[in-house]
Amino acid sequence: MDTPNARTPSVLLYGIEERPPLREAFFAALQHLLAIFIAIVTPPLIIAGALGLDHETTGFLVSMALFASGLSTFIQCRRIGGVGTGLLCIQGTSFSFIGPIISTGMLGGLPLIFGVCIAAAPVEMVISRLLRYTQKVITPLVSGIVVTLIGMSLIKVGIIACGGGTAAREAGTFGNPGYLGLAALVLALIVLFNRSRNRYLRMSSIFIGLGTGYLIAWWAGMIDFASVQHYGGINLPVPFKYGLAFDLSSFIAIALIFVITAIEAYGDITANSLISGEPVKGERFIKRASGGILADGMNSMLAGIFNSFPNSVFAQNNGIIQLTGVASRYVGYYIAGMLMILGLFPAIGLVFSLIPEPVLGGATLLMFGTVAAAGIQIIASQRIGRKEVLVIALSLSFGLSVELVPEVLDKMSITVRNIFSSGITTGGLTAILSNLLIRIKET
Repeated sequence: MDTPNARTPSVLLYGIEERPPLREAFFAALQHLLAIFIAIVTPPLIIAGALGLDHETTGFLVSMALFASGLSTFIQCRRIGGVGTGLLCIQGTSFSFIGPIISTGMLGGLPLIFGVCIAAAPVEMVISRLLRYTQKVITPLVSGIVVTLIGMSLIKVGIIACGGGTAAREAGTFGNPGYLGLAALVLALIVLFNRSRNRYLRMSSIFIGLGTGYLIAWWAGMIDFASVQHYGGINLPVPFKYGLAFDLSSFIAIALIFVITAIEAYGDITANSLISGEPVKGERFIKRASGGILADGMNSMLAGIFNSFPNSVFAQNNGIIQLTGVASRYVGYYIAGMLMILGLFPAIGLVFSLIPEPVLGGATLLMFGTVAAAGIQIIASQRIGRKEVLVIALSLSFGLSVELVPEVLDKMSITVRNIFSSGITTGGLTAILSNLLIRIKET
């Protein structure tokens, strides 16, 4: 029989099946919402900016990201028919897919993005059924390498935003000192408040940085509210609003990220279980983790249906559980409800769609650097022998090569270019294959 892990924090006020009073549950939910809100809306903003989408479309994508995250969070917390963790497990728009999604969008726009994401989501669902065996292929070393490549690849997206974005490049104003100064200010504010001993200021650091940058940009005349026709009404979810399309090379690139996302979800669910006083090994835990990863893939499919991008389990909420001592999954219902309600109002998405690229870049540059650092941390937690050094070297070499010198693939077929143009895909496949094939007998 499984029992809660002995390392369960003694300060846990409410376990996963306990119901806090309304006031305490609502306050705990607000803290989670504060920690995840910006992280949920940032990926659609970055993708929309890279694809040059208008404010109305961008606002709708932001609204649907909130709605899809609320729906996904409810499924994870409720655990419906074995789908979900049954923990206070929050889901939101995943940063891991940004690079491949932008490449896919450049090829076929939103229809291709949603079509490929819906088609590839079952990959993670299949992995959830084979969890015991896939861990031998997708090891922590492989996962760490891919996470590092995700962060490194996205830094390019962040610095382009800091310089003014695609529109500034076309207008010849890219790299304007005003843009870079605004991005630097946002980044500095986030670092400053992140160092605070006050936990609320620390949790709000990204929100404060973006909010301050937004106000300064407005004062400087960088935000044109007149470009938005109206802020009223309700954004009702419309399945398949932009249509669907498919491309094999884009499918392969997105499918690989779903493989890695499954491993990341496994790690996050393990941490959540530990913090919540639940087993982290044995049959009970395997069922919980399998259900969580299954929900991860299913929720990403639902997100695509409702015109949003793939969802994944958010690790930052584990820290909020530790801070509040509230692990009750019923708090997740409040969070889910808040997110879905916020997603229905177009004004919220439209206000965020007006964030200037340098303001967003200052925040995302740090976020993406943090992603890369997390990957390095995963790698460093493993034993690094001669084989591991070779796997890391090959993966980073191939992955960063196509990012730094993309024209190396110019003479290849269009299918090959589409598959390997992403450093995440190239480096990830290299990591998986080299980790399986390289055999070194240590002496």
